Amino acid sequence: MKHKDGKPGSQVDKSSRAVPLSIMVVVLCGFSFYLGGIFCSEKERFLIKEVEKPIQSPKESSSSPRQIKLVAFQECSSEYQDYTPCTDPRKWKKYGLHRLTFMERHCPPVFERKDCLIPPPNGYQSPIKWPKSRNECWYRNVPYDWINKQKSNQNWLRKEGEKFLFPGGGTMFPRGVGAYVDLMQDLIPEMLDGTVRTAIDTGCGVASWGGDLLDRGILTMSLAPRDNHEAQVQFALERGIPAILGIISSQRLPFPSSSFDMAHCSRCLIPWTEFGGIYLLEVHRILRPGGFWVLSGPPVNYENRWRGWNTTIEAQKNDYEKLTDLLTSMCFKLYNKKDDIAVWQKSSDSTCYQQLSRADAYPPKCDDGTEPDAAWYTPLRPCVVVPDPKYKNLGLNSVPKWPQRLTVAPDRIAAIHGGSASTFKHDDTKWKERVKHYKKLLPALGTDKIRNVMDMNTAYGGFAASMVDDPLWVMNVVSSYAPNTLAVVFDRGLIGTYHDWCEAFSTYPRTYDLLHLDGLFTAESQRCDMKYVLLEMDRILRPNGYAIIRESSYFVDGVAAIAKGMRWGCRKEETEYGIEKEKILICQKKLWYSSNQNSR
Repeated sequence: MKHKDGKPGSQVDKSSRAVPLSIMVVVLCGFSFYLGGIFCSEKERFLIKEVEKPIQSPKESSSSPRQIKLVAFQECSSEYQDYTPCTDPRKWKKYGLHRLTFMERHCPPVFERKDCLIPPPNGYQSPIKWPKSRNECWYRNVPYDWINKQKSNQNWLRKEGEKFLFPGGGTMFPRGVGAYVDLMQDLIPEMLDGTVRTAIDTGCGVASWGGDLLDRGILTMSLAPRDNHEAQVQFALERGIPAILGIISSQRLPFPSSSFDMAHCSRCLIPWTEFGGIYLLEVHRILRPGGFWVLSGPPVNYENRWRGWNTTIEAQKNDYEKLTDLLTSMCFKLYNKKDDIAVWQKSSDSTCYQQLSRADAYPPKCDDGTEPDAAWYTPLRPCVVVPDPKYKNLGLNSVPKWPQRLTVAPDRIAAIHGGSASTFKHDDTKWKERVKHYKKLLPALGTDKIRNVMDMNTAYGGFAASMVDDPLWVMNVVSSYAPNTLAVVFDRGLIGTYHDWCEAFSTYPRTYDLLHLDGLFTAESQRCDMKYVLLEMDRILRPNGYAIIRESSYFVDGVAAIAKGMRWGCRKEETEYGIEKEKILICQKKLWYSSNQNSR
């Protein structure tokens, strides 16, 4: 046979071609199978480890939803049932005793983080509902006998059967907290008419003072350090009273300047006159101009009390004079005094603060380079933070009275990029619509089933403001990396704190009934590992408590996968606008008990 060009050629036999082709196919298939096996094993290893890897920003990855393989988290040992990662007594020996700095926040490094679920105590049951919880709680939920034995004679609390009862007593109010606050209101009439709305109680005991003030329209942040035995903050939150772990030591408290209308210390054992009065300077910083500082206990009323304080009248007189001199130098004036209670008022008069610029003034005025609101791991400074004169309505007598102040745009909103009265009003309107929708998705919201609430990344406190008439309170959290809107929250008459969600929050386990977040993972995905944020949420959420997770569609499925591994039940819901790019997860944490029978 010839080719068409006339050259001779031979025809290849078809059967002879089929043999090498079939061999090639078999070889290629085998090689593909081998590569596929390697890829699949690597893919499986990647999926298992993906939860532990830093989360990519949706802007830098594909638009498809983030997928995470389901991982079932193990139980922590029962010894961690009251674990507070950043204030862990097991680690105290590593830190200094000077000024009790070991009680400040010291968070574990990444390689020491717990990725297990904190168990409840044996016998734990759902907390008693508010307002009954103010007066009693289940012993098994906070099983601390030490505080009962040490403080029962002062009527802090007493154990009866399966409950702790809170009679409302205290070291400085043996006739009960009600009578104590009645006297305080006689000394400070502004507590009666809505002028005083926010307060902080340093060294709060079991927060009976803050609990009593709730019925008087005053919202109190109860503050106490983590300790080995007393668990003051845990008792406060179990009762349904706002509280946070903290101590005035070497760092500023996590609040903006000019936040609180009133500060209170009832024999809180803080050495106010030591270290150049640096603790008083911090109270001055967080207190609003015109605000009140209330002290009961040594050295107030030393003339009649010194014998019970294991001291001498001369020593107590010297302490009182030193205290009054320090307060005067910081522009405080004695406002009122009776029996065991003394009240000082922070000056709103710029004349006093101008005198702090003198070369011989002590404490001196802070220099202009000191940011007054910087308060996340910010060292205390031995100087007076002077109120900014550009804010004309910052003083207590200039802020609208409660409840009007809730809906009035504060002066300090102008300091926020894009902040204005119109954006404030728009934010309020938005959150009213959102909360209305939330209550349809979660009927328990607004009932006695939910008392302690946290808004994990608020802006202006709109979520909290929309539920101000419900039987709950809200801890408004502003990220230490976000715009500083917390001052606006306080100016509205609400309370909150700075926090970085790459770390554990300053509270005990099982202290909140509801956690709410709005785009937290979208905002913080470059810094914080989503797994550890959710494990922290599990730590602080009560069994049978809820989470409302409002997130971009990119993160929702990944969050749901991790939540399932934490034994949460979640369902995906539409937002009030029904948009595709954003969804809502309604989750509930299940009640389970440790398989370790040795837990106490």
